[in-house]
Amino acid sequence: MGAHGPGRISVHIPGFTHANPIPAASMIGPFLCSGAITGRDPATGEMPASPDNQCANVFVHVRALLEAAGGTTDDILKMTFHLADRNDRDALNREWLAMFPDPASRPARQSLAARLDGAALIHCDLLAVVQASPR
Repeated sequence: MGAHGPGRISVHIPGFTHANPIPAASMIGPFLCSGAITGRDPATGEMPASPDNQCANVFVHVRALLEAAGGTTDDILKMTFHLADRNDRDALNREWLAMFPDPASRPARQSLAARLDGAALIHCDLLAVVQASPR
């Protein structure tokens, strides 16, 4: 439980931090809402130049986030992707289909064109209902 009892709990993941003092996500009960998940390399903290690598890293962070919250990617309800170039959807769709191969069980998804900070080409945020309790 968080320092303030069974209410809101901050969720942190290894290899992923924000420049500002915020967690990767926050939970109240089974509901998890993430902040912006970027494509930084989880081992080095560097931002890769290619959209393929950034997108792959976003999905690595998504898996780690759900695991840290005590759930799985099956708990994701909706994902929103912010793309510096909307033409980078091929990279997004490759990772999407790898994580969610069953068309009968995919979260809702929205992709938006966005002006992102620094060398970021993709950001993601998500909403999930975690069926287990956080670790």
